Amino acid sequence: MSSSTNTETSQPVLDWLKWLVVVALVGGGIYGNWYYQDQSLLNRVIAIVVLALIALFMAAQTARGRETWLLFKEARTEIRRVIWPTRQETTQTTFVVLGLVLVFALILWALDSVLSLLVSSVIG
Repeated sequence: MSSSTNTETSQPVLDWLKWLVVVALVGGGIYGNWYYQDQSLLNRVIAIVVLALIALFMAAQTARGRETWLLFKEARTEIRRVIWPTRQETTQTTFVVLGLVLVFALILWALDSVLSLLVSSVIG
């Protein structure tokens, strides 16, 4: 029982160390991009991409990172389940929305005109 307690208490410490490494990698990438600004842009982009991939891999090893990765996987599964509208349905819906916006704009314009006339007749 003490070994499981020891594992549970050491896990958050290891997570903090992993997050510290992630922050150091991101900070190092930003500083390195600035420091080596006279170098080729392609080389700097490759270095930043490699550092970002290493940082993402390290972040995915933490408890919060695993939860986030699971959330992305579940979201991807849900996106696959969505029944997307056809082009015809999208076009028809767009025209309906535009028509209603035009109708309500005209109603609001008429209401504003009537209220302006009333206020100007009261004020003089």
